[in-house]
Amino acid sequence: MQRFDETDLEILRLLAEDGRRPFNKVASSVDLSAPAVSDRVSKLEEQGIIRQFTIDIDRSQLRRSLPILVDVSVRPQCFDIVKQQLVSVPEVEHIYTTVSSDLVFYANVPETNPREWIVDNLDLSMVNEYDVKLLAETDRSFTLSGTEFALSCAECGNTVTSEGVVTRINEELKQFCCTSCETQFTERYARIQDEANH
Repeated sequence: MQRFDETDLEILRLLAEDGRRPFNKVASSVDLSAPAVSDRVSKLEEQGIIRQFTIDIDRSQLRRSLPILVDVSVRPQCFDIVKQQLVSVPEVEHIYTTVSSDLVFYANVPETNPREWIVDNLDLSMVNEYDVKLLAETDRSFTLSGTEFALSCAECGNTVTSEGVVTRINEELKQFCCTSCETQFTERYARIQDEANH
């Protein structure tokens, strides 16, 4: 099983702060060579821990807008519809689903009339109630210290511990909590591949 350590956490923290930070600068911060950092980043990507490198755009700098946080109590039968509608709205940057099946979203809305924007973009016939908060500022946290990696077994979904195994299947790394799960998964995969070829 591949082990993750404090060096991996520090690499993640540095890249979370600046995804364009060159590997040689990361390497000097963690006492590794640039190729060693590149190798670790590749493994973190293969494991699905790093999903993508992206940029954080402050849309309020591009146009006059107000950052808002909206908590929406949606009628249960309308939840998926409302969520998909919000996904397609350009001003909506983040959407969260709460345990109580509410939607919370962050958006940068036109400064001129935020209430009109909400009415235009939120189908109120599908909503029980909503609460809007005007945000003064937003900050991102990059704290990863004390984080434990909790990889899930590709077969049973249990947490993969140091006893687990990693196998490359069709050019993709898969994690398993035990050799039994690895065997079940690989045998089923081989069977499906065999059936597809016949």
